[in-house]
Amino acid sequence: MKGASMRWSRRITNFLIRATAATVFVSACGGPGAEPPPKAAVPPADASTEAGAPAAIDPLGSRPEVPMPAPYTPPVPVSYTRSNGMKVWLLERHALPIVSMQIVVAAGSGLDFAGKEGLAYATANMLDEGAGKRGALDIARDIDQLGAALTTGAFVDYSFVELTSLKKNLEPAALILGDVVTKPTFSLVEWKRVHDLWENELRARQSNPHAVASVVAQRLVFGPSHSYGHPTSGTKKSAANVGLSDVMRFYKEMWRPEAATCVVVGDITQSELDSLLDKALPAWTSHPNEKSGGKRDKRDVQNVAPPNASDRRRVVVVDRPDAPQSVIGVARRSVSASDANAPLLARVNGALGGSFTSRLNQDLRESRGYSYGARSRFLFMALQGMFAAEAAVQVEHTGDALKAMLGDIEDFAHSGLTNEEESKTRMLARAELVEAYETVEATARRLGRIAGVGLPPEADALASKLMYNATKQDLSALANQYIDVTSGIVVIVGPRAKIEPQLKAIGIASIDSVGPEGE
Repeated sequence: MKGASMRWSRRITNFLIRATAATVFVSACGGPGAEPPPKAAVPPADASTEAGAPAAIDPLGSRPEVPMPAPYTPPVPVSYTRSNGMKVWLLERHALPIVSMQIVVAAGSGLDFAGKEGLAYATANMLDEGAGKRGALDIARDIDQLGAALTTGAFVDYSFVELTSLKKNLEPAALILGDVVTKPTFSLVEWKRVHDLWENELRARQSNPHAVASVVAQRLVFGPSHSYGHPTSGTKKSAANVGLSDVMRFYKEMWRPEAATCVVVGDITQSELDSLLDKALPAWTSHPNEKSGGKRDKRDVQNVAPPNASDRRRVVVVDRPDAPQSVIGVARRSVSASDANAPLLARVNGALGGSFTSRLNQDLRESRGYSYGARSRFLFMALQGMFAAEAAVQVEHTGDALKAMLGDIEDFAHSGLTNEEESKTRMLARAELVEAYETVEATARRLGRIAGVGLPPEADALASKLMYNATKQDLSALANQYIDVTSGIVVIVGPRAKIEPQLKAIGIASIDSVGPEGE
């Protein structure tokens, strides 16, 4: 009985507590019958906030003016030439026990044999598919066991083999690098596999509208007979014409020490590096009686046209009937990597389309909502460069988006940069250069590209000063000279039936059709 009585007592107490809480909640929420809560006391007005009174003084003081940081001057590697003709660029960094190396050879897709476009790309891909006494799997296994990374590849102006390794494992890793560069076996079995993968890659590229727009723009801007008139990886037609004998010939003629630069960044001294190269590349020597690689033919000189080569703007469409969006782009020729204006144009582009807050992206994405992103860029190559702008847009707004893009570019070319854009691009260019030299691997790649396009090792150090000191007037004049797109190529990848009426509505009546590789 006593226990039952206590349980009833607890139940009654809990009920009263809940009832009281509910009453308080209803009153607080202004429910029926609830008394209004007392009004909070209002503090008397501060005399300084009355009309005509001076504003309150911030106890922290005025906002400080952040000074403009000094220009960043990248380090310049030590450069010298070895007895076999290979140039060496060495940048010592001893903070971490890591070394990154690149063997850069002036033999990119610009030197592909006629009708066999993509040959430099295929050759670079075959180098690590068996070399010396190792097969493809052996190379991959041994590099992995050393905790290193080895890659090969090709660009327009150069091909490369890259190695990054801990210093303690650098010598055995460099010996593998040496075999890959000087003793590729070019196995027929591996070639069949690599060639099949290459053709699959080219087929897959045709389903990527951004890649299609880039391929078409490059072909039409430079022309099919120009060294730069085809993608680095070639085309479906050209890949079918490339055989293993072509790869072996290209390697023999182009992969030569006098056409190469060995870029090394990291925890290694010059004496250590020379000893390492003696062991890794002992048999890589020049043979004067054989054809020297890395030299361009006469068509390059004949086809280097000025930036304003075209007297009218040509519009082409790659038809994608079922595409839910269109990729729009505009492109034209520009200056080479060695042109004195190239670094400044890179800074100019930061205001137009080189960052999220640039004009193109802010207009097409933020203001109009046509696209998730719009951008522009300059491609600087050894012979000549290209300016290109691109955006993926909603199909129903293709015409309006293209009109807005062309209008933004033309307005920018005529009006130049604002004061805010001058300051922003200066900081953006500085930040991008700092990032490029942040790690040993990134630094080696940056210097490898500089060597690959034929620039001197101090190129970035000189460019940094030019970019930093350029005024708004300097940059605006370059924008007017090099970013005018009243001539050039407009490429649209999307459903032509839906796009064509929109283009006519914005005054574009002449429209050509091309395939996904620009043919």
